[in-house]
Amino acid sequence: MKQIGIFDESNCLRKLSKLGDQLEKLDGVMDWSIFEGVLNRVFAKDHKGAGGRPPYSYLLLFKVLVLQRLFNVSDDQAEYQINDRMSFRRFLGLSLGNPIPDAKTIWLYRDTLVKAGVMEELFNSFNRQLERQDLVTREGSIMDATFVEAPRQRNTRDENREIREGRTPQDWKNPKNIHKIRQKDTDARWTIKNKERHFGYKDHVKVDAESKLITGYSVTDASVHDGQAILALVDGEDKVLYADSAYSGEPIAQQLPAGTENRVHEKGYRGRPLSEEQKAKNKEKSRVRSRVEHVFGYMTGTMHGISVRCVGIARARFNIGLTNLVYNLCRYELLLRGQPVAG
Repeated sequence: MKQIGIFDESNCLRKLSKLGDQLEKLDGVMDWSIFEGVLNRVFAKDHKGAGGRPPYSYLLLFKVLVLQRLFNVSDDQAEYQINDRMSFRRFLGLSLGNPIPDAKTIWLYRDTLVKAGVMEELFNSFNRQLERQDLVTREGSIMDATFVEAPRQRNTRDENREIREGRTPQDWKNPKNIHKIRQKDTDARWTIKNKERHFGYKDHVKVDAESKLITGYSVTDASVHDGQAILALVDGEDKVLYADSAYSGEPIAQQLPAGTENRVHEKGYRGRPLSEEQKAKNKEKSRVRSRVEHVFGYMTGTMHGISVRCVGIARARFNIGLTNLVYNLCRYELLLRGQPVAG
């Protein structure tokens, strides 16, 4: 096998740049330091003197999580891919001679952030930069939700009934089943839509109609109706609100902020179908509302799917929030192509 030369690494990276390294483009427009304040606070430790291997940069490990979500890979695969791919190493600022975080380090880092409950704060830190650069217009907002599939549970009917009632099945409390209960997600729920069964959670998002950036989100189990999450996300800065007919109805319309124009699709009912005028209005609204499907389409395609591998709603909130943040990072890079970055 040919020995690696002193310039081989730089030649390889130059070739990747010429071919179009998307990670290099993303890294080139991002000011990652906006996340440092939150990360340093979470991982602040008392100095214990010299000794031991220096810890990995908290920002480097955060970028590992970004890579994981962008390519939808597990902790073990993240470790392997960083070792294997030059583009991943460059994104993280690592050369061939640098040590690579292992799967357990990545897991522990993420678990610490989950327990600190800071994902929404990290998401909002980046969104404040988007606001400063006038990339979020607030001229119109679109509401929608998508299912986030979780590992399906093989429970009995009685076990599922007890879970829905907020109780832990008695058999699971047996000390012999301690490993079993750790793998049981009692927060996720089953639901049916269009005759398809889903198990897991929902990602409720509010999207800026012009930029297609996510400006707010909430996470619930899959059984929660879309309309129940809308009021928590709408605020007085939303001039116009677009949403499909799942969000229609007088209770929601009456509780919208006074300055928000209601452009939610109208819904037909048995014995009271939509008129031709209502259908025409819905079609006009769809020209804007349909832009939210591009968001979920990007997550499903470019980000390799919308799902979680974790157990419990705390971890699901973190991972779904990370999905929304990584989407915004990629959308930000796309919006800035060919444009000067505003101050």
